[in-house]
Amino acid sequence: MTRMKRAVVSGPTGAVGRALVDRLLSEGIEVLALCRPGSRRSAQLEDHPLLTKLEAGLEDYPAVTALEKRWDAFYHLAWKGTVGQERNDVDLQLSNVAGTLEAVRLAKRLGCSVFVGAGSQAEYGRCEGTLGPDTPTAPLTGYGMAKLAAGQMSHLLCADLGMRHVWVRILSVYGPWDTEKSMVMSVIRALLTGKKPALTRGEQRWDYLYSEDAAEALYLLGDGGKDGTVYCLGGGTAKELRDYMERIRDAVAGLNGIPKEELPLGIGELPYAKDQVMYLCADIDALRRDTGFFPRWTFEEGIRKTAEFVKRQEEGQKRT
Repeated sequence: MTRMKRAVVSGPTGAVGRALVDRLLSEGIEVLALCRPGSRRSAQLEDHPLLTKLEAGLEDYPAVTALEKRWDAFYHLAWKGTVGQERNDVDLQLSNVAGTLEAVRLAKRLGCSVFVGAGSQAEYGRCEGTLGPDTPTAPLTGYGMAKLAAGQMSHLLCADLGMRHVWVRILSVYGPWDTEKSMVMSVIRALLTGKKPALTRGEQRWDYLYSEDAAEALYLLGDGGKDGTVYCLGGGTAKELRDYMERIRDAVAGLNGIPKEELPLGIGELPYAKDQVMYLCADIDALRRDTGFFPRWTFEEGIRKTAEFVKRQEEGQKRT
């Protein structure tokens, strides 16, 4: 029986946030979703008797006063500038650090006893080994630097305010509601429309995790995560990116009822990035030990569910 009765989720409309909201609601946990003002996706959060939506961006947190109810856990996933050139916009990324500290203060005002923050593998920079809590950090981007600073400074503030602090460095998560600019989503959308996606040689070995599994881990850490601990979140195994792309192609071919040979992949058409990371894999031993977490979904199962979601979205857009 979970001790958590009410949880706050910032950034509730992305792949991980949406899955986390659904997971918490499935356990009968009341959820307060802090949505960015004007977000089109917030309207797509389905109504639920245990779900309350509140428009509040990172910059709005200081104005959010204590609510009538006391909340137990605060899951902080909100972040600005996660893709493209904005990842190196130093002012924007610095505002995320300040926003994270305001999230901690808000969590305290709402009565939360635990703050679970979403970090990133970008905190490590270029690292060819398995990523664990004690792996040295040397971020290369403003995004990674800001995530590292946010994790460390929110830990200090939580200690001052008497809250348990859990920081989760998330690797590569895919699933419904992911950004359209992610590699998995862009490949799915290209193949669904019969286009050949341009790809690198795909020799990178990466660790992919389905969003529902990521949500499960975060849910478990709300109760079981140890104070002051950094956890790495992934599937715990790495495969060549080319293998993942072929499995995506196979899933889309099956969904469209056509031979996979009719959906070519542009493998090798793109060069590797200057600072291309060639190996990403999470050491999830601490996560398993403290929560009992184990990934449930295979990549084939998760990518099929994701491709079905994308196809439903595109068909819905055509009807409108």
